[in-house]
Amino acid sequence: MPIIETINLSKSYGDLKALHNLNLTVEEGSCYGFIGPNGAGKTTTIRILATLLKPSWGEARIDGLTVGYQNALIRPIIGYVPDFIGTYDDMLVSEYLEFFAACYGIHGSRRRSVVSDALEITDLTHKATMQVEGLSRGMSQRLSIARVLLHDPKVLLMDEPAAGLDPRARVEVRELLKELRRIGKTILISSHILSELAELCDSVGIIEHGSLCFSGAMEEALRVAESGVSYEAIVAARPEEAAQLLEAVPGISKVRLERVGGDAVLQIALDPAQQLDPSEIPSRLITAGFRLREFRRGRVDLEAAFMRLTKGIVG
Repeated sequence: MPIIETINLSKSYGDLKALHNLNLTVEEGSCYGFIGPNGAGKTTTIRILATLLKPSWGEARIDGLTVGYQNALIRPIIGYVPDFIGTYDDMLVSEYLEFFAACYGIHGSRRRSVVSDALEITDLTHKATMQVEGLSRGMSQRLSIARVLLHDPKVLLMDEPAAGLDPRARVEVRELLKELRRIGKTILISSHILSELAELCDSVGIIEHGSLCFSGAMEEALRVAESGVSYEAIVAARPEEAAQLLEAVPGISKVRLERVGGDAVLQIALDPAQQLDPSEIPSRLITAGFRLREFRRGRVDLEAAFMRLTKGIVG
């Protein structure tokens, strides 16, 4: 049963169209990854769902309730985690959570119990008496998640929760989200770390320039990636020139330069309709004087699906 729905959801700022006829559906109990380049409309969508923005036209619904008309009923069933939270730095962690629990109308012994449970599930119990300003970025993000769990929302809306975190903190947040999904929370999460979304989410939406390019099961997105013929090449020098050379080759639909470690990797997408012989790619590079270090079949993963389904358009 859908718990999040948008119907022709659109948002404009003057002449700028941030969202254009966005139609997405998130089933109850699922973890939905929402991905797209900067300026694609991810944050705008999440803020509308969080009742912080009004759509220009179209509808957004949470658990059958319409955003903009039934916000007072929607807010108790959602938890919104922005990419960066403002905190009251002079408070202790436990005081911070007790303050917000009181804002949710939770009082007395129940408030102490709710705060204790939120600290436990986010593994912050040992930080309860620490000042908020002394928390690391990863701890602060876990505190933000603890805050939105106080009123036991059905839906979590998370905008880049792993942004700016070190690798260990990202793993900790990912494991926390897995636990929240296990206990039945519906999660909509935007992120640029596509490999982690592939591990965490069961469905995915890809947005570009305010429009939805794809929405469906993760397995379907990976099948889309597999259907796109792609290769990767690494040249010893002048990768930008190599990319320009390959872009002009008939049968190559797109070339993207990606830095991986110390290497500049050419991501090469072929047009299946033109049936270019893949051996033409290294041959062209070597003939043009490039020293080819590696040539291989491209990855079949969420990043490959993203590259196949998007065109590189930004707002």
